[in-house]
Amino acid sequence: MSSSFKSPVDVAKAISATAGSKNSANVVNVILLSFLAGAYIAFGGLLAVVASAGMLKAGAPIGLEKFVFGAVFPVGLIIVVLAGSELFTGNILFMSIGVLDGTASIGGLAKNWVLSWVFNFIGALFVAYVLTVMGGITPTDTAAPAYAISAKAIAVAEAKVTMPFSVVVIKGIGCNWLVCLAVWLANASDDIIGKIVGIWFPIMAFVCIGFEHSVANMFFIPLGMFLGAEGVNWGTILINNLIPVTIGNIIGGAVFVACIYWYTFLKE
Repeated sequence: MSSSFKSPVDVAKAISATAGSKNSANVVNVILLSFLAGAYIAFGGLLAVVASAGMLKAGAPIGLEKFVFGAVFPVGLIIVVLAGSELFTGNILFMSIGVLDGTASIGGLAKNWVLSWVFNFIGALFVAYVLTVMGGITPTDTAAPAYAISAKAIAVAEAKVTMPFSVVVIKGIGCNWLVCLAVWLANASDDIIGKIVGIWFPIMAFVCIGFEHSVANMFFIPLGMFLGAEGVNWGTILINNLIPVTIGNIIGGAVFVACIYWYTFLKE
């Protein structure tokens, strides 16, 4: 009788094997798939903003608003995993285990991380500006009913660039610990429904809790800037948020998931 899921040891082996494929991947393919991953995460972010817009103003409890925001956001990673693409935060897990297990090189890791980070950013910016702003989803007319979406986007961006550096790093650690667990659970399942369920719970959790995801923020914060968020510019986006979040995401995924699981399941 065959099982519909892998054991933790087999998941670790599968992730190591995938790292080997990523290590030798064609650069053009990595660029294209990274653009798509950034766009997919941005779709989830946009859906979260639209779904939760105006809830607090209407008197909804903050926990419910956060849950709605978090409950729809996982569509991004579901598409990333099932359709296939190169997401920086997930690649932290794959390439870290690959290097530790010998299926990937340090150079391959660096190439993969840099390309996926940069082109995730471009994909997220495309959704933020072309599909969202130019598409009229976030109106600037404060009298328009849909302005609640713009107000939510602005509030999210302003909050993300005003946190202390150390707090952002810590929130980045918590985020990618859960994101890499979502990727791990998706790899554990051999059927689509199992993969979706495995992804949904950890991603909903990190968003609802309020942790920080570098690629999601490549969408959220520029969108707020395009809409006139106060104190949000390219400098504050990078220095106040994306740099510390990226550091935290690397620690969360590489140390708390990749290193520990490699040591317990794969190290001879």
